[in-house]
Amino acid sequence: MTLSGWSMILLFLVLIVVLAKPAGDWMHALYAREKMPLGFIEAGFYKLAGIDPKAEQSWVGYAVSLMVFNLGGIALLFAILKLQGVLPLNPQGYSGMETLLAFNTAVSFVTNTNWQNYGGESSLSNLSQMAGLTVQNFLSAAVGMAVAFAFIRGFARRQANTIGNFWVDVTRATLYLLLPISIVLALAYVVMGVPQTFGPSVVATTLEGAKQTIAVGPVASQLAIKMLGTNGGGFFNANSAHPFENPTALSNFVQMLSIFVLGAGLTLTFGKAVGNLRQGWAILAAMLLLFIAGVAVAYGAEAAGNPIHHALGVAGGNMEGKEVRFGVAATALFAVVTTATSCGAVIGMHDSFTAIGGLVPLFNMQLGELVIGGVGSGLYAVLIYCILAVFIAGLMVGRTPEYIGKKIESREMKLAVIAIIVPPLMILGLTAIACITGAGLAGPLAKGPHGFSEILYAFTSAAANNGSAFGGLSGNTPFYNLLLALDMFVGRFGVILPVLAIAGGLAAKRRVPEGPGSFPTTGPLWIGLLAAVIVIVGGLTFLPSLALGPIADQAQVAAGTVL
Repeated sequence: MTLSGWSMILLFLVLIVVLAKPAGDWMHALYAREKMPLGFIEAGFYKLAGIDPKAEQSWVGYAVSLMVFNLGGIALLFAILKLQGVLPLNPQGYSGMETLLAFNTAVSFVTNTNWQNYGGESSLSNLSQMAGLTVQNFLSAAVGMAVAFAFIRGFARRQANTIGNFWVDVTRATLYLLLPISIVLALAYVVMGVPQTFGPSVVATTLEGAKQTIAVGPVASQLAIKMLGTNGGGFFNANSAHPFENPTALSNFVQMLSIFVLGAGLTLTFGKAVGNLRQGWAILAAMLLLFIAGVAVAYGAEAAGNPIHHALGVAGGNMEGKEVRFGVAATALFAVVTTATSCGAVIGMHDSFTAIGGLVPLFNMQLGELVIGGVGSGLYAVLIYCILAVFIAGLMVGRTPEYIGKKIESREMKLAVIAIIVPPLMILGLTAIACITGAGLAGPLAKGPHGFSEILYAFTSAAANNGSAFGGLSGNTPFYNLLLALDMFVGRFGVILPVLAIAGGLAAKRRVPEGPGSFPTTGPLWIGLLAAVIVIVGGLTFLPSLALGPIADQAQVAAGTVL
């Protein structure tokens, strides 16, 4: 580890804390439906779609609208991918995508996962990249924000039967936040050297006289929203390790900031909405505490390198699978950033990390996409754990189980447990199936503990709607395309629907003022308790699988043996 490496990490943390407040204020304006300069455009969309923006929905109506919108998105994207061979803006002449792969990709991008079992520059037309994938990058992020807004209303409202209007929340998040910031970011990336063109691939002559085909396209526009919306799906197969997606150290740093800024800001949106900004800062502090711990472990493991190499006289950190332009510190930080959220973009191969270094991204996702988390999804995931933590605290010290003035009763706890348990059921259940079937065992490149980690990572990434991969798994098979699509779908909506149900129940309750029996939820004790509950629940759930994978892998390396 180096001083320059830690200085970069410290600068990143400082900027996130600084940017969180203005981002949170802007998103609160969207949540509160404050008037915006382009209000006439927003009104036009509602009129065109036949939506009454003043009409609000119960949690059931909100959930139905959300599911119809997303199922329609899956069908539309599937059609675009299958028919791209006969659609315009296809200068390379790519044919339609194979059926199961198209289905997997459609589910992937609609659920904000962006798992990619294909190479974008060698499989997709410009139309598919823009009208298909990039559009869903916007919409999936907006859906996450809409659910977060609905959940916030559950805490903020008193004896209400509604939690907002799904169509209004999605429209405002897209029109006033995601789209304008993405335009600015895309222009900035173009200045930094990222391509943005409708032209075909460029053929260059190398110094040796050979011909090289260089893929280009509308890269900057997709790059901007894939990071801001914590989507992660790259235009190129190498993702952000490709020099056209990530030309400089500055572009790399900007990408990391854009991944974190909205998720961090939403915690303060929550605090402002419930009338106590300290609540938001407390949640953000717990998130950053977990994040810093992850960075320290991952950076330390990668900087220490491989003990087997050291025994052979090869000194230094682990540079295998890393982008040499950025080095160990930036690659370790990026890996933790992208898996602490639901982004999944990569600048290095997580499969080539040390066993413990690779454990950190895996465990980040297993915690439930809440160490900052995805846009919207990070906030509602951590609020579920807030409900659990305050209930546990109440049992331990005899305090009233209430949070933000709302009593936490059996209905909320049952739904919270459902939301917490759905991803582990999918991850562990599907991993087990893959490990006892020939089709599943044919996927991993490595054998033994590391091969198990490749399978576990894939299903963890899909259920957490992250989309990153260890890199050694051959996922473009009927078996993995189907199971990963199921994993992504249930991992997304199996959490969203209980969250909306909790929001509806909380909104209908009256708000109880804090009293002597209320457990304080803003101080260091609460921050530590919340972080501990998150880690303990995640640890108890996934420790056996981690012991079979990266922990066993580390034990083998420490003993000087490899398979």
